[in-house]
Amino acid sequence: SAIRPNQIIACSLPYALLDAAQQQAVVRTVERELLTPFGLRTLETSHLEYRGHYRGNPQERDGAYHQGTVWPWLIGPFVKAYFNAFGRTPDTLRYCRRLLDPLLGELYTNCFGSISEVYDGDAPHAAGGAPAQAWSVAQLMEAVRITK
Repeated sequence: SAIRPNQIIACSLPYALLDAAQQQAVVRTVERELLTPFGLRTLETSHLEYRGHYRGNPQERDGAYHQGTVWPWLIGPFVKAYFNAFGRTPDTLRYCRRLLDPLLGELYTNCFGSISEVYDGDAPHAAGGAPAQAWSVAQLMEAVRITK
């Protein structure tokens, strides 16, 4: 009953779990409802339990973690799913490369050479959590690799 990024993982695998039309529908829904300049939200913004900011005491932050907070590492699976659903064409390559620009810029901001653990689901998507998260950098680098 909620749109979450889990299904993008299924569409990012090297073998198809869904037919082409289903993959395209999943990717378009995630793109419309969860994609931000810094990764994917963990919950759609229209959901009653959506929390657009990752802040507060540890209990409040933990409560927001899966309720709309953006996870940068999900950009890797999203790009793979996008190629699986729509193919590797000059247009899809260009689109996916543009998606990576904001995260690539983050490598030079908060913690030089790294990317924050999470970002707010609401614009302007302030960085939060740990200032350096290896799996976020790893998935960004994987996305860069596969868009060459």
